[in-house]
Amino acid sequence: MAGIKIITKNKRAHYDYLLEDKFEAGIKLQGTEVKSLRDGKCVMNDAFCTISKQNEVWINQLHIAPYQFGTYDNHQENRKRKLLLNASEIKQIQKSLATKGQTLIPTKIYFKGSLVKVEISLGKGKKLHDKRESTKKKEVERKLRQGKFD
Repeated sequence: MAGIKIITKNKRAHYDYLLEDKFEAGIKLQGTEVKSLRDGKCVMNDAFCTISKQNEVWINQLHIAPYQFGTYDNHQENRKRKLLLNASEIKQIQKSLATKGQTLIPTKIYFKGSLVKVEISLGKGKKLHDKRESTKKKEVERKLRQGKFD
């Protein structure tokens, strides 16, 4: 099995959403996008996924910086990119989006061998009190690890 090299994570997703089911998807990229990803120039804080009428999953607002040594044929930074999933996985995602009121959020992008993969998760938005609660839990866990008790 080939190694996994994480390019970027969506740290905001864990703070804003309760993440449940995870899926691994391929992503359709241009050559200069792959080269830019190898340099680690990707931001996915505002990225989100949608499903089109043709049952295709798309990732929107994923910012991949232009390749430094690219020519006139360099890619657009924030274009829509198609995600590659099985039909059964797309049906499962559509069912949970329709019934449970969830959203589809990309959580990380990584290389699996020479292939670029995206981990997407079904998540439900947290309320403000949920965010406060998770922050308190993190602080308590941090204090326990450090051995500091009040």
